[in-house]
Amino acid sequence: MEITDVRLRKIETEGKLRAYVSITFDDSFVVHDLRVIDGTKGMFVAMPSKRLPNGDHKDIAHPINTEIREKIQNAVLDVYNRELEEVPQPKVEEEPKAEPKAEEVVEEVVEESKEEEKEEVVEETATEEEDEKKEEGLF
Repeated sequence: MEITDVRLRKIETEGKLRAYVSITFDDSFVVHDLRVIDGTKGMFVAMPSKRLPNGDHKDIAHPINTEIREKIQNAVLDVYNRELEEVPQPKVEEEPKAEPKAEEVVEEVVEESKEEEKEEVVEETATEEEDEKKEEGLF
């Protein structure tokens, strides 16, 4: 029995669950809802299960021997790790700036002209002070 397809649905949560997985055997039998879990001893694959009325979980499908369990886990984790490497880090995109409203443009122009007037007054005051100092012979 060969694993012919592995499909992942990554999950972005704060818990230990990292992805849901569907695997196909021999292009003819599929098992859904395996889970990639980030456990205390590393990543592992949990088999699909259902919750019993007493709160316990019972596997719906599971491998009978260690060999096939390892084969499934290796195939799933290989695909998971490969997808992690391929995914580029999300870019922080700037929101496009909206066109300014006419009132905003007018306010900006008024502010700019006020700044220019202040600069002119400062320049005039500075040149007047320099002229006075020159006349007094301080320069």
